[in-house]
Amino acid sequence: MVKKIKKNQIIFTATILIMIVVSLTNISLISCKNIEKNTYEIDKYTELRNNMVDYQITARGITDKKVIETMRKVPRHEFVDQYLKDSAYADRPLSIGMGQTISQPYIVALMTESLELTGNERVLEIGTGSGYQAAVLSEIVKEVYTVEIITYLHQKSNKILSSYSNVATSNHDGYYGWEEYAPFDRIIVTAAPDHIPQPLVEQLTDEGIMVLPVGPPGWNQVLWKLEKKDGKVITTKITDVVFVPLTREIK
Repeated sequence: MVKKIKKNQIIFTATILIMIVVSLTNISLISCKNIEKNTYEIDKYTELRNNMVDYQITARGITDKKVIETMRKVPRHEFVDQYLKDSAYADRPLSIGMGQTISQPYIVALMTESLELTGNERVLEIGTGSGYQAAVLSEIVKEVYTVEIITYLHQKSNKILSSYSNVATSNHDGYYGWEEYAPFDRIIVTAAPDHIPQPLVEQLTDEGIMVLPVGPPGWNQVLWKLEKKDGKVITTKITDVVFVPLTREIK
């Protein structure tokens, strides 16, 4: 009888050990699959990002090394909704909701290069949107102050930008800039007003540069580079563009 009990105990113990081994094996397989999936996604987006830079940005004449390196680094797919992640590096703007868009990669690079950044600047951005342009700027400059008038987009972008320690965000009408932190060495506007906002000109330092699209909704907009020298404003046309209008009402 004792031998029978011992035999049953051995069988029971062996069964438990087998179950444990099987469970650990399954967990290991699941972990391996997750690692493989994550590695695949990282490699996929890295390849898409490099292709974006090679075929959309440098091929069109962008030469600023800081801009090029940053565009290769910042994960654009993290600034769009899940269903658009695989389209994040396409040569076009994408919807981010509320009638707004994340700009075409080339336009982001062009506007950033046009700011002539050295790395020590304090930059004001009007129109946070997805947060992508602010993230690009944060990798290059000392401080970024970004304003978004649409509360939903402000809250959404604020979550991802919270990991960028040199970015400050605000939810107010960007037409008036951000006087509390003025003046700024550079100002970038990512939506089109129908004229150059005077408050932004006043908040730009002497020798400062502002890049912004100006014009009515539609196809008659121009991307301008504005330089402030000895109190005078010099404007230079960069190219024709199409941007969403600058929103003036908090939503």
